[in-house]
Amino acid sequence: MNHPIMKKHSIKAVCLAISMVSPAFSNHHKETKEWTDLFNGKNLSGFSQKNGTATFEAKAGSIVGTTAKGSPNSFLCTNKLYGDFELIFEVKVHNNLNSGVMIRSQTKGNTPEGRVNGPQVEIEASGAKGAESGYIYGEACGGWMTPKNLLKPHKHFKDGEWNKYRILAKGPRIQVWINSVQISDLTDAPKYKAYPKGFIGLQVHGVGNRGPFDVAWKNLKIREL
Repeated sequence: MNHPIMKKHSIKAVCLAISMVSPAFSNHHKETKEWTDLFNGKNLSGFSQKNGTATFEAKAGSIVGTTAKGSPNSFLCTNKLYGDFELIFEVKVHNNLNSGVMIRSQTKGNTPEGRVNGPQVEIEASGAKGAESGYIYGEACGGWMTPKNLLKPHKHFKDGEWNKYRILAKGPRIQVWINSVQISDLTDAPKYKAYPKGFIGLQVHGVGNRGPFDVAWKNLKIREL
């Protein structure tokens, strides 16, 4: 038979042990949902360039990509791969340059020199008639993932200014907001299902012999889900 005093002390000991262990588990759970800076504001640590000869540099707290004559599309890609996540950033692009952010992407043959392919969140100036910023394009994998009947040009992207993007990728669903306005809600697109996880890449589109044009990103933060 357990002595009442011994039993009381045993319960206290168990409670103390739980109180000491619980914060560790709680903090770990919390850390997996905290925002992480993709860009440290100083250099391109954590990124690698794939395809093309456009230049990428850390400049005044932002990543600036500048076109190179005759270069194909160029990408500055995270070394880490991401599956489900929430990504936010600000972007400003030259009115004559098309750009985008690759998500859950890969290279052909999974080699550094392989062609970058996967879902791309479109970035381009609105112009006089509007544009497709915020819709999802299948880079080197079949064209638009956003259904054509939903590809309606809009002017939520502010030309010549910093624009705030929010991308939420969870399972087979991807949602995009520009300046707090929802642009995309892509669910179960057949082409998209082939890309459950991959790198995030900043694109400088090829412009032939025109340019130079540039695009800049800042405040890139990600929260893994």
